[in-house]
Amino acid sequence: MTGTVGPGLVGEVMVRIRGGAEHFLAYPAVPGERIEPGTPVVIVEYQAPRTVYVAAVV
Repeated sequence: MTGTVGPGLVGEVMVRIRGGAEHFLAYPAVPGERIEPGTPVVIVEYQAPRTVYVAAVV
């Protein structure tokens, strides 16, 4: 996570793809969840072209 994700907040994640890295807008997969920058996440859902829903890795 490179930006906070939470209610009313759109964060950003950097995903390693094809030997490089790409940035995606990120929303919480669990409504109301807040995820701070630097937290490892898993992508739960992808919506083209550059939006993902994420959950914190516990």
